[in-house]
Amino acid sequence: MNRAEIDTPHGPARVELHCAPEGRAGLLLGHGAGGGVEAPDLVAATRGATAAGVHVALVEQPYRVAGRRAPAPARQLDAAWLAVVRELSSAWFDGLPLLFGGRSSGARVACRTADAGEAVGVLCLAFPVHPPGKPDKTRQPELDEVRVPTLVVQGRTDPFGQPDPGHLREIVGVAGDHSLKGELPVISRSVQEWLGRILRPLDNLD
Repeated sequence: MNRAEIDTPHGPARVELHCAPEGRAGLLLGHGAGGGVEAPDLVAATRGATAAGVHVALVEQPYRVAGRRAPAPARQLDAAWLAVVRELSSAWFDGLPLLFGGRSSGARVACRTADAGEAVGVLCLAFPVHPPGKPDKTRQPELDEVRVPTLVVQGRTDPFGQPDPGHLREIVGVAGDHSLKGELPVISRSVQEWLGRILRPLDNLD
């Protein structure tokens, strides 16, 4: 496992790299608003991705590296994320297809930046469809704007709501709430299977 700090327009981000033997692609995963990259569902997703032959970079946003718990504004999160993407695409993942993902707030960042960062797929863990009790404040459009294969793993009792299915978007429901702690092996298996399936056509291009 390698660790590095990467300069962004909003301060240094911290990255933790978990390598897969094959190295078919690179998956960048971001954390939730108030948590870190050690969240159980991110660990489970990392396990599934490396089993599928995909390198994983766990990305800690600059506000967390600076010791702040309150998240930065969306535009700062997105800019910092894309700066990390640019660095990793040449330093660690040169020539590999890239996938974006994360849990909760990190999933939103992945969706918003997928097009600009040329991601070939997006993995959303506990996507916060709306604030608890406020279904009118929906963030579903962020999911709908993603134009590449997307996997959403969502707790069936998540107070942040349930995403709508859509073209190229698969939804895996698991027992539990927003934490996704209830069925971690299901997360690993789902991520491994999904990555294997969407990357197979790209493998054949080599």
